[in-house]
Amino acid sequence: MAAPSPSPPPNLLSPPHFRPEKAYFFLRTCSNFPQLKQIHAKIIRHDLANDQLLARHLITLSSSFGETRYASLVFRQLHSPSTFTWNLMIRSLSVNNKPREALLLFVLMLTIHSQFDKFTFPFVIKACLADSSPRLGTQVHGLAITTGLFSDVFLQNTLMDLYFKCGRPDCGRKVFDEMPGRNIVSWTTMLNGLVSNDRLDDAEIVFGQMPTRNVVSWTAMIAAYVKNRRPDEAFQLFRRMQVDDVEPNEFTLVSMLQASTQLGSLSMGRWVHDYAHKNGFLLDCFLGTALIDMYSKCGSLEDARRVFDVMESKSLATWNSMITSLGVHGLGDEALSLFGEMEGEEGVEPDAISFVGVLSACANTGNVKEGLRYFLRMIYVYGITPIEEHNACMIQLLEKALEVNRVSSYVDSMDSDSNISTSFEVESTDRANERHESWNQHQITFSKWDAS
Repeated sequence: MAAPSPSPPPNLLSPPHFRPEKAYFFLRTCSNFPQLKQIHAKIIRHDLANDQLLARHLITLSSSFGETRYASLVFRQLHSPSTFTWNLMIRSLSVNNKPREALLLFVLMLTIHSQFDKFTFPFVIKACLADSSPRLGTQVHGLAITTGLFSDVFLQNTLMDLYFKCGRPDCGRKVFDEMPGRNIVSWTTMLNGLVSNDRLDDAEIVFGQMPTRNVVSWTAMIAAYVKNRRPDEAFQLFRRMQVDDVEPNEFTLVSMLQASTQLGSLSMGRWVHDYAHKNGFLLDCFLGTALIDMYSKCGSLEDARRVFDVMESKSLATWNSMITSLGVHGLGDEALSLFGEMEGEEGVEPDAISFVGVLSACANTGNVKEGLRYFLRMIYVYGITPIEEHNACMIQLLEKALEVNRVSSYVDSMDSDSNISTSFEVESTDRANERHESWNQHQITFSKWDAS
């Protein structure tokens, strides 16, 4: 009886079974970029790199992690990307602030692919907007017409948005007028475009013609009235909005707070605050900062500070608003103390606006030495270049320092029995000369004051 032939040894060099379904599962559960690279390496080892669906998952994930170079690498490994994959890569570059690269990829697509669909052009137009290239956007507009894809409403809305945001309202209006069908986005884009280009009269007409209005439409029109300093009409429109049973959002309420500030009406501002509280609006950074600003400018620093203290999270704008409010109301020491708290807050770093508030507080209270200290701290610690507002505060501080020196000299002249009238004439002449001294001379004087 012949002995059974031995079974062949297993091929230890062959990779374990790895199908596309397993790769999809790994990609769906991927949570960071190092993980993604490991999964991609396994995809390449198992000869799945040209799988279009896997490549799209890799591109989308790489882009979500901000790794557009890696996404481009994945894209270049494909032998013949589909139109969908081209669109995805263009979009990924655009949303990651790489509009120029997105446009170059579109040019490459024109050269070697030449197949588009209705989704290609909106992504390219958004890249034109991000790159501030309305001229290229016009060329894309013409290409969309010649390829017969311009009838898509989404494309028309995107193109209209490009023209309005690039300061070409007439072109935007022409796109709108020639649209065979419009949706609520079309009307709202048109309304916002007219408002942003200071065409309030036209915006009012469009608002009146809208077949349906949502909270975005109402808020855009209310904000337009506030922007044009017509707060009474903003409140009238807000009442009409309530009659139409349209619930406002926090952007609506912020506009109403700005209208209250323009009216100088503390009672109206409190009414908006009360409305927000009764209707469950959270006191987040956006709404809370607007309330602080309103209360401060309408004369109630106590209410402004109360809002600030109850806010659970504060943005840099919130801190700046409260610091400036304290300084404007003559509470310079409190403003500087609050600035110190902000410097100790994790994740918050002062900017140029912060130091405008601080230097203004020093100028309003005549705190010359502290003003100089913060001015130098701004430049050498935070690397902020002085702007016009900073220099204005410093000049005001220097004039206060010079005023002190003049008073001191005047008293000394009286003590030495010198002629008072002559001293007054000299003092007046000195005042005129000092006001026209150069900034360098101010710094020298300030340094002498600080040294004393």
